[in-house]
Amino acid sequence: MNRPASLPATGPLVLAALIFVAALTRVLPHPPNFSPIEAVALFGGAYFAKRHWALLVPLLAMFASDLTLGMLNGGIYWSYFASAGYLLVYACIALSTVLGFGLRGKVSGMRVLGYSLVGSLIFFAVTNFGVWAFGSMYQPNMNGLMAAFVAGIPFFQWTVLGTLFYSALLFGGFELLRRHNPALQPQTV
Repeated sequence: MNRPASLPATGPLVLAALIFVAALTRVLPHPPNFSPIEAVALFGGAYFAKRHWALLVPLLAMFASDLTLGMLNGGIYWSYFASAGYLLVYACIALSTVLGFGLRGKVSGMRVLGYSLVGSLIFFAVTNFGVWAFGSMYQPNMNGLMAAFVAGIPFFQWTVLGTLFYSALLFGGFELLRRHNPALQPQTV
């Protein structure tokens, strides 16, 4: 049976729904940096057939979760939107989505593990460099840069664990859905 042209394909809607649900889990209590940020980006990059959707959906999902956090947490969170850190996090999402393109047609547990670790490293490097470069907490020299990276180490463990957890949930959950839904069978949808 053919789907009417006016109905959107099932696959992209399922991908978008999984990404938005994962992104909105950021409103639940969690350790610092234990979030789906890198996982949704890798997942979108791996599975959306159209690269512009692969980039756009994770960014929109994270923006929706940021807006929700802003409404729930008020002024403390709203100031985040005016910071360079905000733009750096979104740059990391875009970089990890592009990284996820390397998983297209080659998704496996070991590859997802490796890409999740690389995505976590990118997030750690970019955001801690940004705190040093655009903030006033650290001296604008190599000692300040090293201090920024050292201060980020306790958060890095949670970034890795969060990325691994959400990657397992997204990639594993989607694989289970694909086994039971023929419309999701193509490698990228």
